[in-house]
Amino acid sequence: MAQPDPTHVPRLPHEVPAGTKESSLTLERGLSLLQAVADAESEAPTISDLAARIGVSRAAVYRLLGPLQSRGLVRREGSRVRLGLGVLWLAGRVLPQLRVACTPALRALAEKVGATAHLTVADGSEAQAVAVVEPSWTSYHVSYRVGTRHPIQRGAAGRAVDLPAGAPRWISSSGDLQQGAFGVAAPVRGVPGLRASVGVVALQPIAADEIGPMVVETAETVAEALR
Repeated sequence: MAQPDPTHVPRLPHEVPAGTKESSLTLERGLSLLQAVADAESEAPTISDLAARIGVSRAAVYRLLGPLQSRGLVRREGSRVRLGLGVLWLAGRVLPQLRVACTPALRALAEKVGATAHLTVADGSEAQAVAVVEPSWTSYHVSYRVGTRHPIQRGAAGRAVDLPAGAPRWISSSGDLQQGAFGVAAPVRGVPGLRASVGVVALQPIAADEIGPMVVETAETVAEALR
C-alpha cells in the first residue's frame, strides 16, 4: 500500500488556486481599462491617463492592452487609446440575445392580456422597441414594428424606463404616440447597464389596475432572464 506523503498539504474545498486569483485580477483590470477607454467623452486617454485611472503602472497598461487590441476592442494611436471596431461587433450581438431571452415572457403576457407586448430599451434620449410579440387569438391588435423609436419622455414605454424606485410600479398612457392607442409599461430593474421597460399596447382602453401587475411581473421575469 502506498504511504502518504508527509509533505503534502491537502487543499481545503474553499481554497482558490493562486493562478485563479491572478487570472481574476487580470480580467478585472482589463475590464476596468476597457471601461476607462469607453468613459472618455472627448479626447482619447493616454497610457498615463489610463494607468492613473485604474491604479496600475504604465507597464501594466501596455500588458493589458495586448489582448484587447488583438480582439479589436481597442486601438492605439501613438500614446492614445480609443475603442476598436470589435466593440461594434459585440454591440450588434446584444439585441438578438435580448430578444431570445425575453420573448417567452413577452409571449405569455401577450396571450394572457390579448394585447401586443414589447421590450423597449433607452438609447440616449430615445426609446426603441427591440422585441415585440403579438397575441395569436385576438380579432385585431396593434402591429408594433421592432426598431420603432420615439422620444423617451413620451408614451408609457418610454416614461417607464427611468421610473424611480419610490414611484408607482407601472405607468399608463393614452394617445401619447398614436391616437386611439393605450399602453401600460413597467421598468426592467436590476440589470446592469440596461435601461428598459416591458409594456403592452392596445387599440382599446386597458384596465391598468388589472393589467399593471401582470406587466410588472413580466418585467421582473425578463430581468431575471437577462441577469
